[in-house]
Amino acid sequence: MQIFRLFFIRLFATIALYLFMGRGTADGQILPDNSSMELIKTGINHIYNLEFSDAKDVLTAINTKYPSHPATYLYMGMLIYYQNYPLLPSSPISRNFEAQLRTSIRLCEAKEGWLDDPETLLIDLCARGMLLLFYSENEMSGEVFPIAATTWKCIRKSFQFTSVYPDFSYFTGLYNYYREAYPENHPIYKPLAVLFPPGEKKKGLAELQYAAENSIILRAESYSILSWICIHYENDFHKALDYSKTLYDQYQSNLLFKGEYLKSLFLLNAYDEAEKMILSSGDSKNEYFLGQLAIFNGLLQEMKYHNYQLAGKYYEEGINDMKNFGSRGASYIQYGKASLKRINDLQDEKLSDRKKKNKNSDNINLGLLSLDD
Repeated sequence: MQIFRLFFIRLFATIALYLFMGRGTADGQILPDNSSMELIKTGINHIYNLEFSDAKDVLTAINTKYPSHPATYLYMGMLIYYQNYPLLPSSPISRNFEAQLRTSIRLCEAKEGWLDDPETLLIDLCARGMLLLFYSENEMSGEVFPIAATTWKCIRKSFQFTSVYPDFSYFTGLYNYYREAYPENHPIYKPLAVLFPPGEKKKGLAELQYAAENSIILRAESYSILSWICIHYENDFHKALDYSKTLYDQYQSNLLFKGEYLKSLFLLNAYDEAEKMILSSGDSKNEYFLGQLAIFNGLLQEMKYHNYQLAGKYYEEGINDMKNFGSRGASYIQYGKASLKRINDLQDEKLSDRKKKNKNSDNINLGLLSLDD
């Protein structure tokens, strides 16, 4: 499932932010509509900042102007996803989420020549991507592959529109980078990679940087994926922190971006700044994020204060919190359990100081890299 998370899932999910780049009537020729584009940009910012009441007001305005347009169902799907973050298949609202997106796909593909229409293609890709993201995050592989198998034609077609907006550099950058980087890091996929056109890592990074600096809509996702690449492939934690901080500064209420920023801070042992963020985030009502905070609090107590007893309490709290989130909480549970073992070993009087130091350095960053991946 990781390959979907690394490339196609991020690509599809973020294409959602394109949905209203141009707009006409629900059934007529699509024409640019700057007022609607600005409205949607505002609505997306509201969603990212968890300002859901304002985001719903935008949806009402869009529905009034473009009733029954497939993009309105897509927007509603995005709203449900972030309002119920993390969205789980056990949640009753997940069925509404799926219904909204499948309706969007059905309406798109009912239009004659939909593959040749940039807007309809993008909306269709977006709806597919949000579904793939949801299924992949919850390890629902039986749902992923049927959608993925019928989506490749949309991806190939979408590259015909790369000159339309600077945002499309995000997609070409992802392909150029991962086409080369993924088989390099995972040699088992090299025979499969040769079936696809070659990429170029340096060019891909430049395209993603260009998208981050110039995109109309996709700046947030461009910075997010650049941070991820710098951590997992480029081993450049300082640059990753720059990207994640940019996102946090712009969307300080966004729990996903806040978690990414905290992770980057801990990878650089920036405990003072991480502690400030943790202390300012304790009033969150989101149980998943509180579980994340508990794990990070444990790491803070362990690494900054060497208070292993309190660290253990936080790790146990985080493990218990994450048990409610199935596969979404699995990486935090695994890291919490490994951390409990680590601090127990650190307190074992039979271990020499050298062994204690080695156990710390060997496990902490490696475990951090796995969180949310």
